[in-house]
Amino acid sequence: MPVLYPRCAIFRSVPPQVSSTSSGCAAIASRSRFILPPSPADSISLISGEVNHLSGRLERRSLPGVGMLSFSAMTPASQHNRESLNSKVALVTGSAKRLGRAVALRLAEEGVDIIIHYRKSRAEAAEAVAEVEKLGRRAIAITADLGNVSEIKRLFDETSKQFGRLDILVNSAANFLSASMDSTTEEIWDASVDTNLKAPFFCAQAAAPLLRRTNGTIINFADTGGLLGWPGYIAHSVSKAGVVMLTKVLAKALAPEVRVNAIAPGTITMAGDPPEWEAGFRKLAPLGRSGTPSDITDAVVFLALSKFITGQTLVVDGGRML
Repeated sequence: MPVLYPRCAIFRSVPPQVSSTSSGCAAIASRSRFILPPSPADSISLISGEVNHLSGRLERRSLPGVGMLSFSAMTPASQHNRESLNSKVALVTGSAKRLGRAVALRLAEEGVDIIIHYRKSRAEAAEAVAEVEKLGRRAIAITADLGNVSEIKRLFDETSKQFGRLDILVNSAANFLSASMDSTTEEIWDASVDTNLKAPFFCAQAAAPLLRRTNGTIINFADTGGLLGWPGYIAHSVSKAGVVMLTKVLAKALAPEVRVNAIAPGTITMAGDPPEWEAGFRKLAPLGRSGTPSDITDAVVFLALSKFITGQTLVVDGGRML
């Protein structure tokens, strides 16, 4: 069970040691054969090493006058991903519930230790920590008001103190305030910009020293409102458009050590959402459905693993932007 540390508002869990030993090769997924001229044994060894690097298997079968190489893909992509992210550390803002929580749990499934950030959702944060524990990963929960830069600094200071490193920052905390041209108040504008744009920048600023040491990555959350412009959500749309440009600027400012990308989700249906959301979106998206949390968490894992992508916004919307 997670233990609460009242003074610094942290839940800490240290699960038992989890063996990283592979259970062995899976069944052969596919096989391709290439007929090559005879080659020295050391050439075969060189090729074998390259294929083994890709978690595959290279065999040589001797035939008169030819050397026949057989490549078998032995490891599914998900296993490769899990090994690639294993033992990394991620901080996911706004991860006590809903989509942020789904992102945190997916990263934990991939072998990542997790910092659950929350503001007020204390009970949900404790539940998220417990769920990460069940997946065999370490987790703590830290509360911070991201509208306050000093609290952002404390969040990352505590992350450094507890883990000593940071590999992945996911800026998923956001609000979604509905207001038209006439109904947008100064309070709505400031709240939208502070949470959706100001906070991701100062989180990136505070995380940068840690991420530079690990050649880490930042994944921001924009959305299609920042690309299309929703007149019923003016302040929100403007703040998310800012995230798209922030991603480009940070990608240049933090290169080459840190990669920075964004995800722009379309309509994502969560448990408890009104069913009419799904029905309405089906008419707009060529793929004929709304998104699921796994559609977004797949994108997060993809960007966390991609080593040659930076400054990009990945739209995950079922084709709504077409």
